[in-house]
Amino acid sequence: QVQLVESGGGLVQPGGSLRLSCAASGSIFSINRMGWYRQAPGKQRELVATITSGGSTNYLNSVKGRFTISRDNAKNTVYLQMNTLKPEDTAVYYCNANHEGLWSTWGKGTLVTVSS
Repeated sequence: QVQLVESGGGLVQPGGSLRLSCAASGSIFSINRMGWYRQAPGKQRELVATITSGGSTNYLNSVKGRFTISRDNAKNTVYLQMNTLKPEDTAVYYCNANHEGLWSTWGKGTLVTVSS
């Protein structure tokens, strides 16, 4: 089972940037889909961005043009570059690995707080 560990969260002012990292304990080369989700207090967890093994990406509409997901198979790491952050981006961000629907695993999350 692949273990996922997120890092890079913190406090940032509106308009600022952060880059989240998701380090996997094993190879992610064969994992079909990696993704980032987020959950704000009192709200449902929502999909933020995904990237397939082939490099195809998909984004939550509200983050399009501001966030970029990428993967580095050599480093077994997935990134989420977040620019022009807004207060509504405040949430715990979770990394997810999903292999062809056969299994799925989550990291424990990293908190992003966007506030003046």
